[in-house]
Amino acid sequence: MTSNFIDYVKIFFRSGKGGKGSMHLLRTKGNAKGGPDGGDGGRGGHIILKGNSQLWTLLHLKYTKHVFAENGGDGGENRLHGKNGKDMIVQVPLGTICKDPETGEIDCEVIEDGQEVVVLNGGRGGKGNDFFKSSTMRTPRFSQPGEDGIECWKILELKILADVGLVGFPNAGKSTLLSVVSAAKPEIANYPFTTLVPNLGIVKYRDDKSFVMADIPGIIEGASEGKGLGLRFLRHIERNSILLFMVPAECEDIKKEYEILLNELGKYNPFLMQKDRLLAITKCDLIDEKTMNDIKKNLKLDIDTVFISSVSGLGIMELKDKIYSKLNN
Repeated sequence: MTSNFIDYVKIFFRSGKGGKGSMHLLRTKGNAKGGPDGGDGGRGGHIILKGNSQLWTLLHLKYTKHVFAENGGDGGENRLHGKNGKDMIVQVPLGTICKDPETGEIDCEVIEDGQEVVVLNGGRGGKGNDFFKSSTMRTPRFSQPGEDGIECWKILELKILADVGLVGFPNAGKSTLLSVVSAAKPEIANYPFTTLVPNLGIVKYRDDKSFVMADIPGIIEGASEGKGLGLRFLRHIERNSILLFMVPAECEDIKKEYEILLNELGKYNPFLMQKDRLLAITKCDLIDEKTMNDIKKNLKLDIDTVFISSVSGLGIMELKDKIYSKLNN
């Protein structure tokens, strides 16, 4: 599968080495013993992640295997301070986390536009011999070397930031809903796994208000163990404020399908069970009013439920109202 959506990269980072301090003694025509005047070395460059709201994928880093910051310059005579190494700033989409590939421990996360996080500090510059002079040591003939930079592998992983995440089995109507309520144009067809990458859409609401909806690729039973597209896309649900579960009206057992979806999320990350949830019974244009009433009467679930049809527009405004109300609460 070729895709422009990249949400995982592994990169070798190296911060800059600090410059060495100068060991210089002032010697001029008029001053044969001028004393120490060696300057300090410059700091090595940092490795910095910077949030960029114009990016929504890590595609630009797909072929980047090494990122090196500049070394600091050496100190010079006449107390000249070495030049600081240039920081290496890596632009990332909002929702990116940086973690250790060995332990899986998260080092930082970038969630705001313009936010800068130092991933690796550059080495400190060494002190020149001028720093060490004192009343008891007037002519130090030594200086410090600069500190080494830090080098290691890091994983950058994107978790999409959205107000509402659509959760459902393949072919539940998620992409169709997103295409109806927003300007997003996801691929839509009547077969499973049409959606292979998350899609984001801005949903317009009353009085020029809006919220962001994410169409997450279809979950299957066993997704939390890595089956199907499983773990690759379950992480995108973690950052959504509300989870909108979608089950087609034509499904044989709506309650069972909802509970399977809920169980998969709980096994992947128990924290997801604390999020606000809504249930949309989709494709209601395919059933008659009597069948719909029977489903309403027999569906005994402790969750707000809306019957919708993205084709006829049934229940779409009611769904928006419920979503916006939950977001504001």
